Amino acid sequence: MNIKPVEETILGALGIEVTELTGDKVVATMPVHSATHQPFGLLHGGASVVLAETVASMGTWNLVDQENEIAVGLEINANHLRSKTDGIVTAVATPLHKGRTTMVWEIKIVDEEEKLICISRCTVAIRKAKADV
Repeated sequence: MNIKPVEETILGALGIEVTELTGDKVVATMPVHSATHQPFGLLHGGASVVLAETVASMGTWNLVDQENEIAVGLEINANHLRSKTDGIVTAVATPLHKGRTTMVWEIKIVDEEEKLICISRCTVAIRKAKADV
């Protein structure tokens, strides 16, 4: 299975960095700057959703047979609770359900002061890997 280097993916484009990856928690940061802004200079809700799905998918992938399975987002929702114009946001994902074919993760995105920016829930599907992925 071919996995692209991070810098060639949306993670690289948005500056997402995974800082912790265990079976019970995934933590990643993302800068809030022009690449993650919407036209009014605020953190784009879509960028927050990308960050949320990233930690949920990586958390799932960490728990599966990485030689034969992949993790792909199946459903995601997000409530954007506070705006942000600059700095760093941190996503903390914890699993709510660890199944054989799906996993469900809760993701809290906070600012540098631990103020809640976004709350999300993501369902990730576990699929058989194909050699040409």
